[in-house]
Amino acid sequence: MPPLVPRIGIVSLGCPKALVDSERILTQLRAEGYVISPDYAGADAVIVNTCGFLDSAKAESLEAIGEAIAENGRVIVTGCMGGDEAAIRENHPDVLAVTGPHQYEAVVNAVHDAVPPAHDPKFDLVPDHGLKLTPRHYAYLKISEGCNNRCSFCIIPNLRGDLVSRPAAAVLYEAERLVKAGTRELLVISQDTSAYGVDAKYPLSKWHGREVRAKFIDLARELGSLGAWIRLHYVYPYPHVDEVVELMADGKILPYLDIPFQHASPGILKAMRRPANQEKVLDRLQSWRRICPDIAIRSTFIVGFPGETDEDFEYLLEWLREARIERAGCFQYEPVAGARANDLADHVPDAVKQDRWHRFMQAQGDISAQILRAKVGRTATVLVDGIDDETGEAIARGPWDAPEIDGNVFIADAAHLTPGDMPRVKIVDALDYDLVAQLLD
Repeated sequence: MPPLVPRIGIVSLGCPKALVDSERILTQLRAEGYVISPDYAGADAVIVNTCGFLDSAKAESLEAIGEAIAENGRVIVTGCMGGDEAAIRENHPDVLAVTGPHQYEAVVNAVHDAVPPAHDPKFDLVPDHGLKLTPRHYAYLKISEGCNNRCSFCIIPNLRGDLVSRPAAAVLYEAERLVKAGTRELLVISQDTSAYGVDAKYPLSKWHGREVRAKFIDLARELGSLGAWIRLHYVYPYPHVDEVVELMADGKILPYLDIPFQHASPGILKAMRRPANQEKVLDRLQSWRRICPDIAIRSTFIVGFPGETDEDFEYLLEWLREARIERAGCFQYEPVAGARANDLADHVPDAVKQDRWHRFMQAQGDISAQILRAKVGRTATVLVDGIDDETGEAIARGPWDAPEIDGNVFIADAAHLTPGDMPRVKIVDALDYDLVAQLLD
């Protein structure tokens, strides 16, 4: 006989887009009367939402599945690696079910088979904004699935399909519910946020009786009217992004863009098959800073891509010094099963990749430190993420930093603050990657 109140655990791996998938699954299960278990021991079954982008991510996913089987025994696998059911069952033949990415109905049905619901759905068991795995004061807002780009190192289109944009009204109503529930920051995510709506030719949908286009600029403008911080991730440097930067200058959305440049050398970008006109990126960055001087750019880069020469890498470092972006992460190239880049010639030795990674991080560290020092003496509104109970120090972020991937603003004598508060502060010191501030009266 099933338990009176069935309990489900979940392990969510990978990117914020996968985290949103996990939230949707949990919201549906909670609506059907399931209780979310915080540990293996209290769960009647465990969902493992996997990542399958890199071989190292697949290894982590297989390890997580194995741990869930060892600790609980009843495991349902979903997510990007779920598209390779044979590999999962070869390593873990006892999993109960395997589904692919964003197959919410299939996951829920697998849970029904493993642990039948105790009663009919009662949708008042969950709040209007659904269940979130992030803190209450910020949330990820996914605006589309899939991707139309065909980068040679990436298999996301194989895992998640081509771009499918959500209707603008659906995104805006979700955002509105989140803000009404206390969310202070919305982090807009997709594989290519700047391509939002292009798949359906920017259709109209009704939001509060008004027609709104499913287009990047229109969505950003409407989100900016909700009274929360709006942070844009995974934007490509297309010309139409200029319009969104104007919204930043007007204070409608945060002056922040996460742009996955990946490299700067024209030859490597061509081998990567990256979209957008990279030759004019430096000019575009300068133009954006003229429009919005406070804009912060963060990005990710790959070193050691097949065929990357010493000249290509030096070109990247010189570009980095000229671009002076605020935040940058760097990865050493790693082959991905099924990616076209695996067939390219002249793979770079691991020792060379490691050396280039260190040199890149040193160069970017120097740039970031200079930019942070220039903020000393300025005032800003920050968002509190947490309080150190021992020191009474608040851990916050300014408009220039996204949670978990960028830096923090540390505020002394702030034990009276709580997560989600947005005080005004004065920056008094700069560390390597973080800032120190004091509260303003």
